[in-house]
Amino acid sequence: MVKLRLKRMGSKFNAFYRIVAADARAPRDGRFIEELGYYNPFSKDLKIEKELVFKWLDLGAKPTETTKTLFKKEKIMEQYHQKRQKN
Repeated sequence: MVKLRLKRMGSKFNAFYRIVAADARAPRDGRFIEELGYYNPFSKDLKIEKELVFKWLDLGAKPTETTKTLFKKEKIMEQYHQKRQKN
């Protein structure tokens, strides 16, 4: 099963995260399939490639609770559901 989740990067007390598509069995900071964006909790900087997220959601990937919250901030989940209803 593929999950859309955060991969921790940076140094101690100065972490930032990459949003990745990864196998659920892989370690948190281990192998991933594709990078979808990044999130810096200190500067609140968030960049997400919407088309890549839509692709992985169509393929059956499940976002974790944290990534789902980030997607809701960017209204990605709403756009995805609207896109699915049109088709």
